[in-house]
Amino acid sequence: MAHQRQPIKLYLFGYNSLQAAGWIAAIFMLLSNLLSTKSIAGTFASAGEIIWILQTAAFLEVVHGAVGILPSGVWLPFMQWCGRTFFFLVTASEIVQVQDHPSLFITFLAWCLIEVIRYPFYALNTIGACPHWLTYLRYTMFIPLYPMGVLGEMLLLYQAFPYMKEKNIFANFFAVLPFGYYNIVQVVFVMYPFAWIKLYSHMLKQRVSKLGKRQEKKKK
Repeated sequence: MAHQRQPIKLYLFGYNSLQAAGWIAAIFMLLSNLLSTKSIAGTFASAGEIIWILQTAAFLEVVHGAVGILPSGVWLPFMQWCGRTFFFLVTASEIVQVQDHPSLFITFLAWCLIEVIRYPFYALNTIGACPHWLTYLRYTMFIPLYPMGVLGEMLLLYQAFPYMKEKNIFANFFAVLPFGYYNIVQVVFVMYPFAWIKLYSHMLKQRVSKLGKRQEKKKK
């Protein structure tokens, strides 16, 4: 059984390592643009493409849960993937008026900072070599970074609403339906804080579980 798991561990280590490298490259591009231009103008142009690729590839995490190679399940990874991909990246790519807005920079920066911690943590955990400081960062830095990301995401959607309605994006796709993409995003905008609170609460419980165990071992 251990030999059967070895290829899976190697695959997960490779996947998470590539994602980590990709997000490091993304934050480098994002900050390089900021430093070179002294402006957040060009946020989407500088890092949008690589973030698109990384986020599209992250659908594999839904597959990982579905086939049982990770205990994450399907629903939570799917919600996270759909939220980022369909409602934020699609909005940012289709509505050029928000591509240089501070809300997009805040969103991308939060995503990058979260992922340059999360993916190395997963990769090193796969091979049993994750240092405590990285575990601590994984279960601590989400406390400020998740709200920062949600603030950016919701501001991005709110600012895109009038342009989205005017442009009527994906009109052909929704032509046979009594509602449009704009209406779906409105519903998501209202529901999103509640879904986020559930995820945030889950992460807080995980923090107590993961870091609490470490403290108990030290006492023993």
